[in-house]
Amino acid sequence: MTNETSDRWALPLLHAGQAQKEMMHNEALARIDMLLHGIAESADLSVPPITPVAGQCWIVAAGASGGWAGQEGHVAFWTDGGWRFVAPRGGLRLAVADRGHTIVHDGTAWRDSAVRGDGFFVDGQQIVGARRSAIAAPAGGTTVDVESRGAIAAILAALQGHGLISM
Repeated sequence: MTNETSDRWALPLLHAGQAQKEMMHNEALARIDMLLHGIAESADLSVPPITPVAGQCWIVAAGASGGWAGQEGHVAFWTDGGWRFVAPRGGLRLAVADRGHTIVHDGTAWRDSAVRGDGFFVDGQQIVGARRSAIAAPAGGTTVDVESRGAIAAILAALQGHGLISM
């Protein structure tokens, strides 16, 4: 930690006898407002939006230009005083409105969350998807195999008991 900012999020610190402490305090509050329970409008824009609303955030995409030049990967926050930027740290998690799920910074780059509204993903590949229609209990067939039907019924009952399927 320097004498000027906090270690983790570089929040400006106050000093004894400092003039205009309210400016440093307000800057710290703006950064906290940006990161606490954060939601970004998008993580795919490389140029600032034309008409941002105070309080909105974006994660600056690669190839940033204009008011975001040199801020790739940073969290951009629009305030009445203009753009404020915070460099992400490992573990920062933000919901992204246009993606419908969270992304997390792993200390190197932003990664899509494994758990999303449309399923569970590993290395970008969907492993578990949306719930499908119910599986019917075993019935019919030309050969009756009581042991097989009993095993299938037990598996279906276990899955249903854990809320993984409906019947």
